[in-house]
Amino acid sequence: MQIFSTFEHSSYLELAITSIEKAGIQKENILAVPLMNRVQERKLFDTLHRADGISLFDKGAAIGTAFSVIGTSIGFVLEWGPIFWGLIGGATGFIIGFIIDFIFYKIIHKRKRILEGKHSEVILVINCPNELTEKVEQLLWDHLALGVAKIDG
Repeated sequence: MQIFSTFEHSSYLELAITSIEKAGIQKENILAVPLMNRVQERKLFDTLHRADGISLFDKGAAIGTAFSVIGTSIGFVLEWGPIFWGLIGGATGFIIGFIIDFIFYKIIHKRKRILEGKHSEVILVINCPNELTEKVEQLLWDHLALGVAKIDG
């Protein structure tokens, strides 16, 4: 039987390994594999297959709408008329909103793709006989495993 579990890299992992060894599993049957967590710069533009919840369009649309209304209102007294000034105001507002979001997400905030809260850092693989499976699984849960899976093999 193989048991897989994930842990944060902490002293609980070391305690779990020690407890499993004391339960009768030899050191050669325990494998701890550290994971490299993904840290990469977010892409600014979403695609059909990948979206990260950040939109550079929202502020641009809102500010563009506001500037369009203002441009249309002022356009009644200006030479080109309300339609042209509404379009100019909408385009100007959209560009201003896009630049604000771009500066916020790309330059000031520099978001990195890091998971919020707890995330797995180590995978623990244990080969054990069937009679010790329940005990080993309970030891893993007692030592704050983030997840546990069993495979007959």
